[in-house]
Amino acid sequence: MTSYTNCRPGRGTDGVRIAASLLGADHGRLHAAAVAARRAGVDFLHVDVMDGSFVPNLAFGPGVVGALRDVGVPLIAHLMVQAPERHVAAFAAAGAAYVTFHLETTAHPHRLLGEIRRLGARPGLALNPGTPLAAAEELLGELDLLLIMTVNPGFGGQRFLPAMLPKIRAAASKLRACNPQAALEVDGGVGPDTAPAIVEAGATVLAAGSSLFALDDVAAAVDDLRQATDR
Repeated sequence: MTSYTNCRPGRGTDGVRIAASLLGADHGRLHAAAVAARRAGVDFLHVDVMDGSFVPNLAFGPGVVGALRDVGVPLIAHLMVQAPERHVAAFAAAGAAYVTFHLETTAHPHRLLGEIRRLGARPGLALNPGTPLAAAEELLGELDLLLIMTVNPGFGGQRFLPAMLPKIRAAASKLRACNPQAALEVDGGVGPDTAPAIVEAGATVLAAGSSLFALDDVAAAVDDLRQATDR
């Protein structure tokens, strides 16, 4: 059994929380979409940040986070960018509650996690589908959020990769042993059809974009997702 030296004992969070991923919303009406998500009862707003290098697309920046902070829902800034150490301060200053970066994008992830915390935000670490959980094991005690990607990042509306379920299950087990207070977020193809298996595997935060914003009734979509997680 793996022994960790940086664990943070404590009590885990109760229930499953929903993060509305604004990549799936109308980009011309982001603030209105965020307000609709808040009224629907989501727990977080998830803002995908893309640099056109680590992922093919470009999306969002600290100005978007700053413009949404008055919505009143904690913001998760998900940095899909190379050299995230150049950007974390701007997102923390803009009001992101969590700043999450990809393990694949920086040479010194431990240092960067500490820097995010020093800046007043909560540090998160994301893993691509092809990145093994073992690569992050020595960092688990430093996290407030671990994000498991269940699609290859860069595009919204992709299909969930069922092969990621064992990875989610293993991540949940390791966090319970080392850092039960940390959130385990899953992002990619999350909807009422995939949520039951994701939650059964141990996820505590569901990032959903297209499934929430594809239709005009965000409240009904959020309710459908919550009902699916209660099965």
